[in-house]
Amino acid sequence: MASGVRNGGAGVGPRMSAKLDRQSSSATPKAAAAGKPRLSSAAGAGAYRRTSSGPLPAAGGRASSESGVSSRVRVAVRLRPRNAEELAADADFGDCVELQPELKRLKLRKNNWESETYEFDEVLTEFSSQKRVYEVVAKPVVESVLEGYNGTVMAYGQTGTGKTFTLGRLGDEDTAARGIMVRAMEDILADITFETDYVSVSYLQLYMEMIQDLLDPVNDNIAIVEDPRTGDVSLPGATVVEVRDQKSFVDLLRVGEAHRIAANTKLNTESSRSHAILMVNVRRAVKGRNEMEVSISGENGHSSSMMGSFRPPIVRKSKLVVVDLAGSERIDKSGSEGHTLEEAKSINLSLSALGKCINALAENSPHVPVRDSKLTRLLKDSFGGTARTSLVVTIGPSPRHRGETTSTIMFGQRAMKVENMVKLKEEFDYKSLCRRLDIELDKLIAENERQRKYFDDEVERIRAEAQCRIAEADRECKIALENEKMKYHQEYLDSIKILEEKWKVHQQSPKKQIKEAESTSNDLLQNEKMLRQSAEDEANDLKNQVSHWKKMEATATAEAVKLRKMLDTESSQKGKLEEEIGVLRSQLLQMSLEADETRRSLDRGDGPGKIFPGLDSLVSQTRGSQPREQSNGSKQPIAKLFEQVGLQKILSLLESEEPDVRVHAVKVVANLAAEEANQEKIVEAGGLTSLLMLLRSSEDETIRRVAAGAIANLAMNETNQDLIMAQGGVTLLSMTASDAEDPQTLRMVAGAIANLCGNDKLQTRLRGEGGIKALLGMVRCRHPDVLAQVARGIANFAKCESRAATQGNKVGKSLLIDDGALPWIVKNANNEAAPIRRHIELALCHLAQHEVNARDIIIGGALWELVRISRDCSREDIRQLAYRTLTSSPTLEAEINRLGIKP
Repeated sequence: MASGVRNGGAGVGPRMSAKLDRQSSSATPKAAAAGKPRLSSAAGAGAYRRTSSGPLPAAGGRASSESGVSSRVRVAVRLRPRNAEELAADADFGDCVELQPELKRLKLRKNNWESETYEFDEVLTEFSSQKRVYEVVAKPVVESVLEGYNGTVMAYGQTGTGKTFTLGRLGDEDTAARGIMVRAMEDILADITFETDYVSVSYLQLYMEMIQDLLDPVNDNIAIVEDPRTGDVSLPGATVVEVRDQKSFVDLLRVGEAHRIAANTKLNTESSRSHAILMVNVRRAVKGRNEMEVSISGENGHSSSMMGSFRPPIVRKSKLVVVDLAGSERIDKSGSEGHTLEEAKSINLSLSALGKCINALAENSPHVPVRDSKLTRLLKDSFGGTARTSLVVTIGPSPRHRGETTSTIMFGQRAMKVENMVKLKEEFDYKSLCRRLDIELDKLIAENERQRKYFDDEVERIRAEAQCRIAEADRECKIALENEKMKYHQEYLDSIKILEEKWKVHQQSPKKQIKEAESTSNDLLQNEKMLRQSAEDEANDLKNQVSHWKKMEATATAEAVKLRKMLDTESSQKGKLEEEIGVLRSQLLQMSLEADETRRSLDRGDGPGKIFPGLDSLVSQTRGSQPREQSNGSKQPIAKLFEQVGLQKILSLLESEEPDVRVHAVKVVANLAAEEANQEKIVEAGGLTSLLMLLRSSEDETIRRVAAGAIANLAMNETNQDLIMAQGGVTLLSMTASDAEDPQTLRMVAGAIANLCGNDKLQTRLRGEGGIKALLGMVRCRHPDVLAQVARGIANFAKCESRAATQGNKVGKSLLIDDGALPWIVKNANNEAAPIRRHIELALCHLAQHEVNARDIIIGGALWELVRISRDCSREDIRQLAYRTLTSSPTLEAEINRLGIKP
């Protein structure tokens, strides 16, 4: 039976939902307390907390403790109530299991008089509510994740026993029916602070040993990347979405469930045909640690206090993995056949590989076959690793499935023997340290400039005041001397006149009068001398005042010299601070270069090489690009950098004379352009023009690659596409495609042109400016990623042409055929890479839909490929499209009849 797409919940039936609701309303606080999980003696409550911060690490920057705490895998068993079919078929038979929840035991009946007893960490009856299941199974794991530990919650059991109901139920109609995924995210969002913390999710499915993205179905073969140093497994190709509220998370789950593969079998009407994996990444800041007070003292005896963090703040990175395993089934009972049979084989093989790994871990075997399946590789950290793991095994009561129930119970018993070493994962946040240093430096520079301006203004004021006083004293002295001179001169003239008059009188008087006149003259002369002496004394006083003002001017000059020395001292301290910041920036730049070299080595596929631990947390501040772990996206600190620094300042760095600054600036712009909310701001601020200028003028391969990637992100918006065309962007991209040899640069350029190919209005202009020729010219690289982008561009172009023909527009022969794209399309129509093959098949179907292209399709050998696609294509929609194309074209149908073949 062909597989379909799930659009509902788990197949557990309305009876189980009703019973769970009744149990939820009747549960008592005492029962909830009894069901709370207990930690083993080796993993007590204090085992989760760090006891010391430890010394600051070197360039690596990891702060997580290497020692771990032993924690056994906790296993709970949940019984599903009988469904309608079992009530009718097994009415005369009792349940094959008997639950003793108060003793945490389960009895499995072999027959009416013989049974076996098994103990579990929790035993949940068919009346247990969803809230009760979450509190005893998942809540301890969620609390550990919030404290910085990795955690895993997994459901295992026969198909149709309620695994998806337990984990993934959304609770749209009844909030009490919400599953573990929804409730876990509610607790996480309620505990974090969005100013300092970050939560993101990825939703995947493992289908037929292929990891597919449920949030982006086009991404259907994600590779697993393993860190050669730590052994950690990551999926860098998966879609990572930041979550800030519960509604958006539920919408993501609803999108993922709509894309999950399901089928109708005899055991379950909506049987999951894939393993669903929800990954929740939590990044939390640890506040109030590693801060110290630093004092900087100057020569004037004053000190200023500066809070500096010479130790970077600590962040905790943890991951919650929720795994909804596909149900194990027996072929004779499920009635699987055809493609559904192949799906069942793949499911049973992966579950068998998981069972072998758990057996090896339970028996302390020296070899654990973790590489036998992608499922076991993804769960490497959950069993025998560093995560806190909780497993819920689901069983049914029907005696007809006693064998499957026994297998499920034994799986849970073996899983209880697996021991994990739980480790706290902390890292130093060098980005915050660098940001604090920059802020403190700006404050010191501003304070220094303010003091310098104040000192300069004070010196100018004192100098001006001294000059004014000296000028006033000189003016007063000159006026006083001139007045005294005029006064004494007038008195002298009056005295001479009086003497002359008296002389005339004495010439006519007797000698006595002459003597009296001489005596009077002597008295007058004596008075004259006394007056002259008094004038000289006043003049000396004025000269003393002038000397005093000159001394005051010398004192003011000495104070100005002293202030100048203070300014020189402050300048020296500023120079030292700038040197220290320069050393830090040079270290950051060196580490950025080493990280880029390491990434280029990994991108070339050289295999595991030297990895610089913890480097990305430093590089991301300098580059403004990605955080340390690729899987966490880059993008959480970029928004803060964008808010604090400002878009105009970031764009101005694109014109810096230093190559490294331009490289890091363009990487920041590229990361900002990846978010749709920032694209309009970047274009309005002139970011698109700056990126095109870099593409035109720069010879640095890294700058050209990142600039092309940023343009590709902006080209996803139709308005930006018109701007790119108007500014000659296609011509620049074509020139870059012809000059570049680096596969990553070509992939970015091909992606940008592919986005432009999807605009109906730009078809003729795009082809006229050489866009199609450039796209076809890049196939010389032969790199799968480049070929995938070329194929996507051709598919978009062909789809736009097909749409124009369907709408009744007058369209001639395809521009793609005119530019010689058809031979390459035919050659790669059966390419081994799924993305390339899928886009080529779509392009070929769209080209063949237009009757004008039919003769070229036949002559170019594309007709045989269309027939093959209509028969053998793995995707039903493309297969049906090829069939409709062949049967709707008279020319193609006539040629098929002539050749005697059937589509």
